[in-house]
Amino acid sequence: MKKLKQITALIGVIALAGLYVSTLVLALIGSEQCINLLKAAVYATIVLPVLLWAYSFIYRMVRKDQKHPVPPEESGSADTDAKQTMEK
Repeated sequence: MKKLKQITALIGVIALAGLYVSTLVLALIGSEQCINLLKAAVYATIVLPVLLWAYSFIYRMVRKDQKHPVPPEESGSADTDAKQTMEK
């Protein structure tokens, strides 16, 4: 699992570095078509790290939930409360 995380992090770093370089090159070229590509590169430079963080955050939350399952008695859901009330 540690190797997978390292490989994923390396791919993310390479992708971000490529986006930074492409943003710089597209900004220096200045043609009409490059303006649209520059906007896309800047957008991806902002959105990609946010998505990577969100995916890793969600993964950690899901993984933590799997490690510590809550027994049904302690869940406090309305169904168990209703059953307990019916039994009394």
